[in-house]
Amino acid sequence: MLALLRRTKSHLLIAAACLLGTSLGGGIAGAEDTAGSYNYSFWGDTVSAPAAYQATELLGGDDLGAGALKEPSDLHVTDDGEIYLLDSGNNRVLVLGPGFKLDRVIDSFERDGKRETFSNPQGLFVTDDKELVVADTGHKRVVRLDREGGLRQVVENPTSEFLAEGFSFSPVRVVVDKAQRMYVMAAGVFDGFMEFSSSGDFTSFIGANRVYFNPMDHLWKMLSTKAQRSQMVMFTPTEYTNLDIDEEGFLYATNGQATDSVRKLNAQGTDILRREGYFAPEGDIYYTIEDGPARLVDIDVGDSEMYSILDASRGRIFTYNGDGHFMYVFGGIGNQLGEFKNPTAVDRLGEDFLVLDKALGELTVFRTTEYGRTLNEAVRSYYRGDEEQAYEKYRQTIQMNANLEFAYSGIGKALLRQGDYRESMAYFKQSMDQEGYSKSFLLYRKQVLRSHFATIMSVVLALAAGYAIFRKYRKAKGGGKVAAMES
Repeated sequence: MLALLRRTKSHLLIAAACLLGTSLGGGIAGAEDTAGSYNYSFWGDTVSAPAAYQATELLGGDDLGAGALKEPSDLHVTDDGEIYLLDSGNNRVLVLGPGFKLDRVIDSFERDGKRETFSNPQGLFVTDDKELVVADTGHKRVVRLDREGGLRQVVENPTSEFLAEGFSFSPVRVVVDKAQRMYVMAAGVFDGFMEFSSSGDFTSFIGANRVYFNPMDHLWKMLSTKAQRSQMVMFTPTEYTNLDIDEEGFLYATNGQATDSVRKLNAQGTDILRREGYFAPEGDIYYTIEDGPARLVDIDVGDSEMYSILDASRGRIFTYNGDGHFMYVFGGIGNQLGEFKNPTAVDRLGEDFLVLDKALGELTVFRTTEYGRTLNEAVRSYYRGDEEQAYEKYRQTIQMNANLEFAYSGIGKALLRQGDYRESMAYFKQSMDQEGYSKSFLLYRKQVLRSHFATIMSVVLALAAGYAIFRKYRKAKGGGKVAAMES
């Protein structure tokens, strides 16, 4: 019932704002303050929150020792901390070592005895074996190099009965799984990601976008002006905007749809993303008709199922846990440190974040704060089943931010795993976690019945025996009366 009320309130606010052409939830200063940090309550109110990350460094091409960057579009951080930065306008890949020092530049490779270069590459990926995979967009191919820079594979001009005649292959982003299968996001493809075998053969599409009819969207379109309708998302298939892959081989993707704009795809292409948070993991839940919903351009998957999405229209990075609860936000559009003009890529460097600005050719480093570290560790502890550590870290988190309602649910889940069902109920109630509360209540009731089973059975048996004696007594008394009457 509470969830229904919350959704109803949200829909009414959205519909009203749509008709008025104003900001959805105009009183949320925190969401409008690009330098601020905030969370959303169960009821959709914006509440202040401590900063989980703070910008500490701004690095241009000269700072990296590589000269000016020109429209950089992608970056990848390896497990050992190497940073691969795709300097698209200069047709090169920069490899940075510790302290953001330039280690090497990859701008060409040898193929059939000839030296070839990249042309406006837009995406890159680095495998566990340090093989570099580049979406060489201008040359309509994917190039795969070994750790020494030697050519290993070129994928171009794919053919298949599933591809239309005259299909033009224009790869934009690429990832590789542990089985060496390649997943390519190609421009103009609405059927999902293109899957290639380890040998480079196109095999199938995966995760095709579906168009969902939203009655509320339809109502907006009927009641809005022509100018407002032109700003709205049409009921047409959309392309994906980016992808990442986790350690288990699941694809995380962003797309241009207003709903379900973040997805987690299994091997069959089915979306299995958990959306148990108060609101779907899609960035800001309030926006103006002029600005529209979030424009998600990148997604980064961290450990313990945490993932972050980049909203280019507002310059904000939103992070969620595996259940879809909103953890924290940072960034913004502007000219100050920690703000951007056209952010295009985000990735983690250990506990910190790197954000690439395509327009300014700069890399911003965000360092975690005590609050961010504590919350991250709380989520990690729960993920690996360390209930005591999770309980302690969530307790520390709410001491720094009492407004983080889902943290109370985290404490409740930790207590639930520990078998403290009664105490967990109180925390689930505080976080409006109805499913958790119901589970705790049922287990607590079972626990009470089990612990008092002997007493309960003794009482039941005593009552049964008493009732039997009482019936026997009444029967005997009734029989005496009948005998007296007959005599």
